[in-house]
Amino acid sequence: MGLLDSTEEHPYSKLRRYIITTAVFLILIALSLWWLLRYHQEKVTVHHFLDAVVAGNMEEAYRIWKPAPSYTFKDFLDDWGPEGYYGPVHSYHYEDAEKLGKGGSGAVIVFEVSPYSPFPDANDEIKQSKTKEIRLVVEFNNQSISFPP
Repeated sequence: MGLLDSTEEHPYSKLRRYIITTAVFLILIALSLWWLLRYHQEKVTVHHFLDAVVAGNMEEAYRIWKPAPSYTFKDFLDDWGPEGYYGPVHSYHYEDAEKLGKGGSGAVIVFEVSPYSPFPDANDEIKQSKTKEIRLVVEFNNQSISFPP
């Protein structure tokens, strides 16, 4: 037998290679799913909130907001109502989600709202000029919504 002659690989080393490859593949799948779904519940809460605002159901939107006692329904309408700071809201577009600071107790959900329905295309500059980017904090423990500090 020469130096460059090959020998057949032992079956146990093939099995070990397949087990390690499968384990690494499963770990990568699990990490990818975690990354995609890490703020899923918070995103769903904001989507329900914005759907209620778009539908004009402000009482339901205020209930989903779960406000502090100092944030009255009138304050809510001043922000989100048809004549409010962010209103009228007829469509929205999800942008991003990130954790609220180091050791934060919530997620910051970033989205854009528009007074036009459907949401304007990126190349429609006139309608895009009316869109507003909004950041909302959704708490992990009770899914209440607030503005970031």
